[in-house]
Amino acid sequence: MRLFLSALLMLVPGAAALPALPSQAAAAAAPAAPVDLDALFVGAHPDDEAFSLSTLGQWNEDHRVRTGVVTVTRGEGGGNAVGPEEGPALGLLREAEERAAVGGAGVREVFNLDDVDFYYTVSAPLTDQVWGGDTLEKVVRVVRQTRPEILLTMDPAPTPGNHGNHQQAARLAIEAFYAAADPKAFPEQITREGLKPFAPARLLTGGGRGTSQVGPSCGATFRPANPAQNVYGVWSGRTSTGGRTWAAIERDSQRVYASQGWAVFPDVPADPAQLGCDFFTQVDARVPFPEPGTPAAAAPTAILDGVLTRPSGSVPLGTGLSLRTGTFDVRPGTPFTVEVSVTAREPLGRSSAALRVPEGWTVAGSGGLGRITAGRPASARFTVTPATGAAGRARIGAVLTTERGRGYTDRQVEASPAVRGQQQFLPQVAQYEKWTSGVGVPQLRGLVTPVLTLPSGGSRQVGVVVTNVGDAPRSGTVRVDLPAGFAADRAEAAYAELAPGASATVPFTVTNTDASLKTSNEGGDYAYTVTVDGVVTGRPALELVPAATIPQAGAALDVDGDDSGYPGPAIDVSRLWEGTACSSAADCSATARLAWHEDTLYVAVRVKDDVLGTRLAATDCKRHWRTDAVEIALDPRGTSENTSTTFKAAVLPVTAEGPPCALRDADNRQGPATGMRIASKVSPGEYTVEAAIPLELLPGSVDPEHLGLNILVYDSDTQDKTGQTRIGWSTWGGVQGDPYRWGVASLAGYRTTERPAPEPVIPDTALSSLDSPQSLEQAVRVNVPPAGGPAAADAGQVVTAVRAGNAVTVTFRAAGPGKAHLFVRDARGTAGSAVAAVPRRGTTTVKVPLTRALAADPAVVAGWESSRGGASASQARVR
Repeated sequence: MRLFLSALLMLVPGAAALPALPSQAAAAAAPAAPVDLDALFVGAHPDDEAFSLSTLGQWNEDHRVRTGVVTVTRGEGGGNAVGPEEGPALGLLREAEERAAVGGAGVREVFNLDDVDFYYTVSAPLTDQVWGGDTLEKVVRVVRQTRPEILLTMDPAPTPGNHGNHQQAARLAIEAFYAAADPKAFPEQITREGLKPFAPARLLTGGGRGTSQVGPSCGATFRPANPAQNVYGVWSGRTSTGGRTWAAIERDSQRVYASQGWAVFPDVPADPAQLGCDFFTQVDARVPFPEPGTPAAAAPTAILDGVLTRPSGSVPLGTGLSLRTGTFDVRPGTPFTVEVSVTAREPLGRSSAALRVPEGWTVAGSGGLGRITAGRPASARFTVTPATGAAGRARIGAVLTTERGRGYTDRQVEASPAVRGQQQFLPQVAQYEKWTSGVGVPQLRGLVTPVLTLPSGGSRQVGVVVTNVGDAPRSGTVRVDLPAGFAADRAEAAYAELAPGASATVPFTVTNTDASLKTSNEGGDYAYTVTVDGVVTGRPALELVPAATIPQAGAALDVDGDDSGYPGPAIDVSRLWEGTACSSAADCSATARLAWHEDTLYVAVRVKDDVLGTRLAATDCKRHWRTDAVEIALDPRGTSENTSTTFKAAVLPVTAEGPPCALRDADNRQGPATGMRIASKVSPGEYTVEAAIPLELLPGSVDPEHLGLNILVYDSDTQDKTGQTRIGWSTWGGVQGDPYRWGVASLAGYRTTERPAPEPVIPDTALSSLDSPQSLEQAVRVNVPPAGGPAAADAGQVVTAVRAGNAVTVTFRAAGPGKAHLFVRDARGTAGSAVAAVPRRGTTTVKVPLTRALAADPAVVAGWESSRGGASASQARVR
């Protein structure tokens, strides 16, 4: 019945229309139950769900699956290709885009959590710091309120280029999968707010690491990089009832995000055979799911099966099935325990479980479960022994056989020797690996290949971390085998008396002996082998970044847009790192010259560009990726984990008024590039920008031997505030947010002045859901308080709304003091608004001035902010 009711609600046309208004009698009654969802997607920004809409639309059309979207921020830190709005005003615009976009897939509920969207970063730790400590609580509250059976999210790993906000949103969703079911997690939601623990049935992240074919077999032909992972594909080439492919419908929805420049997205292929799958990787499940390799696992319903749909021959819906292993790290020849647990809403009759393990592994134990009745849990324990030569990830599966049907589940383990060795992690990767352990999702570790950067022709210390996962102390030898062009101070080193569970770092000094080797994304990843006690335990990589020496100028240079007076050679900054490749050197290519004098760094960049992009107004000198620009990135000491401790300035060669402008973005202190001197020269087919940067502008003292440096060029050949190509010096995907992948520069002869690094200034303003009539209307319609917060401690609601000339008189009743956010809404949108303080319990009358004549179906929607905490929403028709 719940699915049928969801279907009726989803068929209501016009996602942006005003919701039905309760009568005053209904308003006085007990509040209705919150909306009951089937699936919930958790993302960081509007548009994060945009590449899953083909799947969500199919689920809705074919199986009446009701999906909601949690959006942690409203994307106020993004660009704007359609207008001047920024900050909260841009958040309101992007929220409207998201609601319209997801509506194409039948999604009506978007839960904004009001966290701050700042600049592009690849750091989840920085994101967590900025968002604060209550975001998980809000996600858990929404899960407990809406009770989705399927939880979908993004990639939690610090994969190179993966937005740190995306990583953190995914980690919040994964943590919420477990916390929402735990009555000890945020217990006040249960004791004070009346919510109940809720355990979603399946948890999946978007995408899949592996390869596949396009066409209807894309799901069946997917080959995961980790063969023990369960990856499901939903083909986007299926045709909707309207006669179009779901890929085409999804593309229409994506184009709704015009503020992000997506309106120019090209059409998808018309031939369905050229269309691929939306892929999803399962993290965990509490119910049976299709067995990998079977036709059911490649079906469009594979993610729904066992949760919302019941394949032929399977156990009834409501059956719980899980498998737990005594340890994730298993050793060849060493037994470990496996427990299979079953719960049922309906009697299953006589039942048994059988394990499926890799070839050569052995299983001991009986899988008899007896007769399973409704509400009576049953379990079976086994002992599994890995094969002598077992290595890497393996899948332990369990098949449940009952009188009512069959079920399947599985769990990953990793077979490794007693001592594991791996190259030291980058800080954000180390933090991620620690997070997987703390949350209890070891299956998500190891998703990022360990890398360390090395300047071309330079040296660095590389640590190999050895960990004893055995049950006795260990001593032994670590060996590194480097590729041609690299050398270490020693090939082998010993580790001694490593206790069980302990780790130690064995250092090696590695040098790039062949400076002619390619750097950056042109081939700068050089894999090597780590061997511990004769067993290969890791294949990490060294990433070569370019290096340069910045010469000293004999005198201060004129900043005039001319690069001819620089003493040193030019460096090539023409390598592609994102976007469409340059069609020729005339289309986009660049060289840069640098010098220093006293405490000033001089940079001149000559860019070949046959078409200039949009000339932005000087007052719109921000979001430089929307047009032609040169970005200069400096990491004072070459050790920054994220860009909040760096200096990044962009120069636009022209503005609408003519002269160039400069800005700082995504660094220690964003905004106007105060203190810099800039100039530009623009001529047919090229432009040159020049900047003088006082080194005192950098956050902290400079290490003259290891200054992190990058020069990045943004190229636009259109007039729609969209960029097409990004080239630069040290080039990798997402490199603008990855200081460790910037090149390394030395300032020959420079003597630094020691000074501390200032605290970063990070944007901290976000739109409140109480100031979003869209969010308030939804809160009324689905009976879920706005912004993921608790319901208002003191009730407050609009009682009547009466038109009176050029205003609407609103009567508001509250059980205590607070603030009422009032919006007059009609078929055209907002016609007036006001915020009124409510000083005490009782009735307050507020006049809301109108900014235009009212259109059809006027109503007042009100957000209530109680002084004692919490919020709510209400609505009344205008009479």
